[in-house]
Amino acid sequence: MTQSNFSNALAKVLVHEGGKADHPNDPGGRTNQGITQRTYDAYRSRLGLGKRDVWNITNGERDAIYRRQYWNVIHGDELPPGVAYVVFDGAVNSGPSRSVKWLQRALGSAYTGRVDGLIGIMTMDALRAVNDHDLLIVKILQLRRAFLKALSTWKYFGRGWTARVNDVRATGQAWARGSVGPAIHWHEGGSAKAEIEDAKKAPPTGVADALIGGGLGAGGGAQAIAEAKTTLVPLAGDGGLVDSILVGLTIAGIAFTLGGIAYRIWAKRKQAALEESLDVATA
Repeated sequence: MTQSNFSNALAKVLVHEGGKADHPNDPGGRTNQGITQRTYDAYRSRLGLGKRDVWNITNGERDAIYRRQYWNVIHGDELPPGVAYVVFDGAVNSGPSRSVKWLQRALGSAYTGRVDGLIGIMTMDALRAVNDHDLLIVKILQLRRAFLKALSTWKYFGRGWTARVNDVRATGQAWARGSVGPAIHWHEGGSAKAEIEDAKKAPPTGVADALIGGGLGAGGGAQAIAEAKTTLVPLAGDGGLVDSILVGLTIAGIAFTLGGIAYRIWAKRKQAALEESLDVATA
């Protein structure tokens, strides 16, 4: 990959990132052309420079940050055309490590290393073993889309992120085939940072425990019914009425227990789906 490849990829990213933004629900906070205030502060600090509002960032600073903190980290100069752009855009939106993990997972059986978010010899060897870059791009973006949907901020930015990912797919696949690709556009919400810190929470299992515990307590079986009847009949003076009450409580207890078991199964499945999408343990 050459300087022009970085420049072409950056030009596409900048369209999606837009200009100055400070959306209250965007975890990136105050941002300019995709560069957050935190990132800009860190960049200037490394150079021994004082803090400055990111809205006053120069084009030279912007490009240097994109190359050093995103393109170079994902080894953009070494990745195949199209794939480099797709991984680069994901790195800008969700962090280099997250985007590289999508690449490593998308490589499937060709990649035998650990999914660690770092481009190394094994990742590059696996890439060279994959001929269908069109399909690889599809798989990368499927993983990215699943991650985005697992974020609590999806409700605010889902439409924009979806449009952005669709653009990235069209351009990435076109570049993989050696063509120019379609024009892309800025989409409202598509520039919002998609970070793991905003992951949805797994459903609590305490509800299931309470239902199961309450159900077992209410419907403890034949022995419990017999013991309760022995106690209540002398007080109520009507064995038939007591039987009806106890049977009703038992049925209710069974319903609570079954409901709790069903909820626990659902909660565990939701947790597993979140962990798969986020590539982390949520509990």
